[in-house]
Amino acid sequence: MSEETARQWVVLIVRLPAQPSRHRVAVWRELRKVGALSLGQGVWAVPDVPVFADGVRRALELAERAQGETVVLRAAGREPRDAARFEAMFTAAREEDWAEFTADCGKYTAELDKEIAQRKFTLAELEEEEQSLERLRRWHRDLKARDVFGAPGGAAADRRLAECARRFEGYSERVFAHLHAFSDGSEGEAS
Repeated sequence: MSEETARQWVVLIVRLPAQPSRHRVAVWRELRKVGALSLGQGVWAVPDVPVFADGVRRALELAERAQGETVVLRAAGREPRDAARFEAMFTAAREEDWAEFTADCGKYTAELDKEIAQRKFTLAELEEEEQSLERLRRWHRDLKARDVFGAPGGAAADRRLAECARRFEGYSERVFAHLHAFSDGSEGEAS
């Protein structure tokens, strides 16, 4: 049996009461958060690897608390082409995640550019930008963990995150230079 046909998947079938809708939303959010692939209404799949186990467990617990019904199956492609198609669908979903991440990196660097152009060199702004960078780093770690097949966008996202970190360091240096110059009296007015 080839590696493609041997790859196992966890398929979840989740049926929840129509009301209250918050239960459906909670399960949906948990499965989206973990990176599960939606195959249709109430049917989700993830590769059968440890990184997905906690998210699947949490989704099943949420469904149980909502008095829903769940069925969990292990599956593999019947033919190598079926396994390859499933992997391609999962990788395409990760590629969408990487594209969204990369776009947010662009927004982050644009925000830094705006702060520099406005000479907004305050500790409060620096802290805000550091928190935004940490959010990007956490998101990157989460995406990297669930990108088990190595979507092509991952490498570009790595570079964009590194660029964000470099740009933040440059902004930090400007903030501290500005604050040092201001506290020394070298600068006549606050920016």
